[in-house]
Amino acid sequence: MVLAGSRPGAPDPVAQAEGVSHKALVEIAGRPMLAHVVAALRGAGIERVAVSASDREVRDLALRLGCEVLATGSGPSASVAIALDALGAPLLVTTSDHALLKAEWVRDFIADAPQEADVAVLLADRAAIEAAMPGSRRTYLRLADGHWSGCNLFLLATARAGLAIDTWKTVEADRKRPWRIAARLGPGMLLGYALGRLPLSGAIGRLGRRIGVSASLVAAREGLAAVDVDKPADLADARTILERRRATAKA
Repeated sequence: MVLAGSRPGAPDPVAQAEGVSHKALVEIAGRPMLAHVVAALRGAGIERVAVSASDREVRDLALRLGCEVLATGSGPSASVAIALDALGAPLLVTTSDHALLKAEWVRDFIADAPQEADVAVLLADRAAIEAAMPGSRRTYLRLADGHWSGCNLFLLATARAGLAIDTWKTVEADRKRPWRIAARLGPGMLLGYALGRLPLSGAIGRLGRRIGVSASLVAAREGLAAVDVDKPADLADARTILERRRATAKA
């Protein structure tokens, strides 16, 4: 499912700059951003695609793209809960601003997620991100085996993944302050995070055990997987990359 809701509060800077009601409608390389995301999912072999949206134009676009349309919740986690109830597991979740998404990233993520995981989250290493997109500004988790940034790809592999949704709400609130997430898991986790001694494998595993699920962080094979369109500068970069991809495909 594709999250295409709107956060309450200030208008989205990308949508505002482009003069549209929602950034999912912004055109890049001749297609709305949402169309790029849906095409990547279909290219990965996913036949049933749903879009969680409240904006009328986004909902209409989703229908034209052959997607199901779902209601939005009070935030991303609530929208995912609605989707999990409607679609069941396994459920792959991404966002409508993941304009650079490739089918191969989706296939690799699913292949690399441990078979025993109830929940898996894709992260990319800072070095790989900066090599692929010099100057890109991301929020990083500082772990023992590198600095990692989220890729807006989540796999709710089993029905037990629903147990993680309440915790997801907490992570949403602190998504730009990862130390607070570590602090909620106790002083040992906070100290390990502060000293950079917490490995990628242990960071989410402990969190999963606290809520009764098997959770895994999966390393992305390509740094661009962590680049979404949050700001007008991101949009300019996405347009350059997707125009280049289009030209290469035609050559």
